[in-house]
Amino acid sequence: MPTVSNMLVKHLVSWGVTHVFGIPGKPVTPLVLDLDNAGITFVLSKHEEGAGLQAAGYALARGSLGAAIGTAGPGGINMLTAAGQALFSQVPVLFLTGSPPIREVGKVLGQDSTMFGTDLVKMFEPVTKFSARVDRAEVFRSYLEHAIEQAYTGVRGPVHLCIPLDVLTEQVEDFDIRLPDAYPHAIASNLDEVASRLASARRPLLLIGAALHAQHAYEEIEAFATRWSIPVATTPGGKGAIRSNHPMSLGPYGLGGSELADAYLREGVDLMVVVGSQLSDLEIPGLQPAQYPQHIIHFDYEARFIGKALPVAVTPVLGSIRGNLQALLARTDDEAHSRELPAVLTAAVASEAPALEQSAAGLLQGRQVIETMREELPADTLIYGDAGSHSFYAIKYLDIRVPGTFYFEEVYATMGRAIGYAVGAKLGMPERVVACLSGDGCMFMNGTEVSTAVNHDAPVLFFVANNQRLDMVDKGMGRHLGRAVGTKYQVPLDAAKFGEAMGAAGYRCETIEELRHAIRDALRQNRTSVIDIIMDPDEIPPTMKRG
Repeated sequence: MPTVSNMLVKHLVSWGVTHVFGIPGKPVTPLVLDLDNAGITFVLSKHEEGAGLQAAGYALARGSLGAAIGTAGPGGINMLTAAGQALFSQVPVLFLTGSPPIREVGKVLGQDSTMFGTDLVKMFEPVTKFSARVDRAEVFRSYLEHAIEQAYTGVRGPVHLCIPLDVLTEQVEDFDIRLPDAYPHAIASNLDEVASRLASARRPLLLIGAALHAQHAYEEIEAFATRWSIPVATTPGGKGAIRSNHPMSLGPYGLGGSELADAYLREGVDLMVVVGSQLSDLEIPGLQPAQYPQHIIHFDYEARFIGKALPVAVTPVLGSIRGNLQALLARTDDEAHSRELPAVLTAAVASEAPALEQSAAGLLQGRQVIETMREELPADTLIYGDAGSHSFYAIKYLDIRVPGTFYFEEVYATMGRAIGYAVGAKLGMPERVVACLSGDGCMFMNGTEVSTAVNHDAPVLFFVANNQRLDMVDKGMGRHLGRAVGTKYQVPLDAAKFGEAMGAAGYRCETIEELRHAIRDALRQNRTSVIDIIMDPDEIPPTMKRG
């Protein structure tokens, strides 16, 4: 008869999982060996948080299940941040943690913190959709089936199973669980009302957020904007969900927003259609009461965030965002609602001032870095933006040529997450060029995962915007509190040498010419590369709208 570990690995294989991320320890070693025997690559990460972020990046890029393994005690605890990020990214990740043998509970055991074991189940509960410990082999099937159902139904997200060492090696009857990828979508009952409001709107706005990425609803949102001739603005998290050259595109709104989107809001909106956004303080900063829409149609799976941000009448559209968009398009497939394009889209308005060549100090500026990246990287490069001002330059200036090629999450906003996401994405989609846009602060936190990319032949391009400080916090404190404290590094990071120390190619770039050479050489070598970009530390990033 197979063991619990055997059956778990059997199902990962059947579900198409090719890589599992983690750090081994005694309670999980049988599982690691079974993965290897089954041909699943166990990716040795450098920290359990990195392992969880890599599993989430793998799942997001492939649109499928990711898996991460951590040992008992601190190993599992280290994955909590990654689980929270996966929850806010709405990606299905199976977090697996070990536990000392059930029959040895009460003994003082190494690396488990207490004689009765660290309660990882309770710790994972707030940051997953389901968390449980499998206390005996007989219940394993039920727990695994429920965990996978929770990961895939409704809003997708992470789940956690803690399996003690002796349970992992117990024998169990063979069984089969199908990945629940064909569950019916929940469709709202008020789509006729929604269609009527859309048709009668005089000056609507479509505001799209990060959930479009989780559901890969790129075709649906473009068709929706075209069908009803609605100008589109993207929140920071929604950046990348629609082409920059779509005829209805106003560009980004919120932090890193464009003048075009701001101008449209200033002229008034009667109907705002919110899709996949929670309307956080990073998504609608500075929106004044005079600019509030008369009515909001809000697409979301549940009502938790609907009607909380603005004191405006709301029509909720509950259920699957992608499913509701498809249903709405299907029931109006013979209708085309043309309306006069707003002046901001038809007038020959220069959206931004010309890019600077260099700062007064001769250092690189955010816009020219982003525009150079766009010029040199393939159009379909998967770019993951980290937490910090560097990503808001991308939100403002990065030209999106292929939907789904830029990902940024602004609410949970784990620093260093893009490093792990990019590694996982590259291992899951090896045929794609994958880039990580990070900062020196983020690299200090999770930069050792560059070593994971090197060791597992994942040639990610890591761009490090290096301004010797936590730039977004530094500028925000200075602007709003008068001075910044605890934001600058006395000894700055030499990211190029840092990368070289882990086996990556390292490039130090102080000019645009050096940056162009670094990108071209890294692409030619197809090697994990750290591109250290020395930025102007005094440049004010496009993040000052937030109070």
